[in-house]
Amino acid sequence: MVNKLEWLFNIINIPLSYILNFFADILGNSFAAAVFVFTIFINVALIPLSIKSQKASVGQLRIKPKLDELKRKYGDDRQKYSMEMQKLYQEENISMSGGCLPMLIRLPFMFSVYYLITKPLTYLMHISADTINKLAETLGITSTGYYRELQIISAVEKDPSVSAEIASKLDTIDFSFFGMNLTETPKFSMNIFSDAQLIWIIPFMAFAAQMLTSVISMRMQKRTNPDAPSMAGMMLTMPLISLFIGFTVPAGVGFYWACSSLVSGLIQAALQYFYGPQKMLAAERAKEIIKVYEDENKYINKRVVDKEIDQ
Repeated sequence: MVNKLEWLFNIINIPLSYILNFFADILGNSFAAAVFVFTIFINVALIPLSIKSQKASVGQLRIKPKLDELKRKYGDDRQKYSMEMQKLYQEENISMSGGCLPMLIRLPFMFSVYYLITKPLTYLMHISADTINKLAETLGITSTGYYRELQIISAVEKDPSVSAEIASKLDTIDFSFFGMNLTETPKFSMNIFSDAQLIWIIPFMAFAAQMLTSVISMRMQKRTNPDAPSMAGMMLTMPLISLFIGFTVPAGVGFYWACSSLVSGLIQAALQYFYGPQKMLAAERAKEIIKVYEDENKYINKRVVDKEIDQ
């Protein structure tokens, strides 16, 4: 199943891998810099889908009073309420799944980026799957997950004789980030003062970035739908999960999570500022008012002209 899924994502992965390679080449072969710029590139490329989703939210916001009225009128009759709601959506030319579809389209790209970041041997160095599998077996790496390649790289960096092929290609890619090796896995210890390591910064970066994204998301939700239930518990839960998992996976994965959360959070904040549902709805209503004003002026001018002709 995993192989079939990976084959499916390769339709997106392979073209994107050349873009990731391009960024690595122009950024001094820095894996960290390439991941950060690549994450920005992907999120910027998907902005049109986010805007489409925002526009769909405007439609939902515009008909909310009518939906509330239907709920008040047919709330006890769920079948009738559902029929009337579908009828309202059709009359207003609003898709019930309009806001979800753009987000569903984004998912394959997000999964694809995850594949690219966690499998640099495959997509950056273009090492064959047979070579990777044999090397993993030789090194005793039993993991079949997406962190295996980073573990192999870490092992080769410690002992280049393990694989001359990979060792030679490691010279062209720098996996360090301010002195931290992104192929290594942070190991947490309760003895913080004596066992603390610089690489612990990565899981805490992922935590902070996820926290920022959660705060932005919660504020956006409150602006769009003030009556929505509070998500304060979820706001803290997801960053804590990122922090915990950050100490169980190679630092490169945590670094990607931090970059992805930070970039997507800032872009969502910008979209909310320029394309927020409330702002777009206000602009839409302003256009409607202007149109009514122009139609009235045309009608008045026509009456004046007709009166002058009659005289």
